[in-house]
Amino acid sequence: MQYMGVYVVVMRWLLWLWVVCMSVSAQLHRFEHPVVKTDDSLSFLAVGDWGRRGAYNQSLIAHQMGIIGEKLNIDFVVSTGDNFYKTGLTSVNDPKYPESFTQIYTAQSLQKQWYIVLGNHDYRGNALAQLSPVLRKMDSRWLCLRSFLVNTKIADFFFIDTNPFVDKYWSNPKHYKHDWRGVVPRQRYLSTLLKDLDFALRNSTANWKIVVAHHTIRSVGHHGDTQEIVDQILPILEANNVRAYINGHDHCLEHISSPKGQIQFLTTGGGSKAWKGDLSRLNQGGYEFYYDGQGFLSAQIRPTDAEFAFYDVSGRVLHRFNISNSKGLHSSI
Repeated sequence: MQYMGVYVVVMRWLLWLWVVCMSVSAQLHRFEHPVVKTDDSLSFLAVGDWGRRGAYNQSLIAHQMGIIGEKLNIDFVVSTGDNFYKTGLTSVNDPKYPESFTQIYTAQSLQKQWYIVLGNHDYRGNALAQLSPVLRKMDSRWLCLRSFLVNTKIADFFFIDTNPFVDKYWSNPKHYKHDWRGVVPRQRYLSTLLKDLDFALRNSTANWKIVVAHHTIRSVGHHGDTQEIVDQILPILEANNVRAYINGHDHCLEHISSPKGQIQFLTTGGGSKAWKGDLSRLNQGGYEFYYDGQGFLSAQIRPTDAEFAFYDVSGRVLHRFNISNSKGLHSSI
C-alpha cells in the first residue's frame, strides 16, 4: 500500500508536468476577474524585481503598496517578474517563497489576486516550481503561468512570457543554466505564442488592452530596449490597439510613449534593489519620466480614461498621467 501511494503521487506529478509542457501548443489560458465596483472602474498595483526576503527596501515598498492599495481599493496586483533572487526557487518547498512573498506583502489591501509572470532570474532556478499549483495552495493569491489572459468587464490583460525570446539566454547563459522545460523546442514555442497573442488581441472587444511582461520594449535604463521583443512582439501590439505595455527587468520606474501616443511603455522594476545612476539614451523619442530607485505603479481604469501613477519608497507620487480611451491622447501631471 505504501508503494501504491508513492506511485499515485509520482503519476500525478508526471501528469501535471505533461500538461505544463503541452501548454506550449495551446491557446492562452483565460481567467475571468469580476469587477465589483458600481462605476465599472478597475484599479490595480504593479511591481517587479522584488523577491529579496524584504531586503533592499522590499519591505518598505510592500508597506507603501498596502497604503496605496487601500486608498485605491485595488482589485488585484500584477508582478512583472524576477520574483525570487538571484536564482528563482529550487522547489515548491523553497523558503524564499514565504519569506519573499507571503511574509512581506501582508497588508489587508494586498490580500487580493496576484497575477504573475516569470523573469529571467526565475528561469535560473526551477521555473516549474513557480508554475506549480502547490504554491497557490500555500497562498491563494499566487497565480503564475507562462502566458495567460485575464478578462475583466472593462479591460483585458495579456500576460506574456518574454524570456524565451531573448537570444543571449540560449547562446550565452554565462554562469547560469536556464530551466527551459516546457519551452523547447524554442521556435515552436515562440511561433505558437506569437500566434496566440495576436489571436487573443484581435478577438478582444474590451475598452482597454494591456500587455504585461518582464522584458522592456522601450527603456532608457540599464538594459535598454530588448531588440527581440521590439522585432517580434511590438508589431503585434501596434496592430491591435494595445494602450499600455507594463514590464520590469530594468530596476527603475519609467514612462515612454510611442511616437503616436498609442502605447504607453511603463517600467515598474523597482520592487527592491535599484541601480543608482545607471541610465542612458535620454534623447530617446517619447521619453516622459525616469526614476532610478525603488517604487511601484498604480492604475485606475475607467470606461473613458485611465490614470497611472508611480510612487517611491515613501509613497510619494513621482509621476502621474492620464490617457484617454481615444487613441493617442494622454497628459502628464
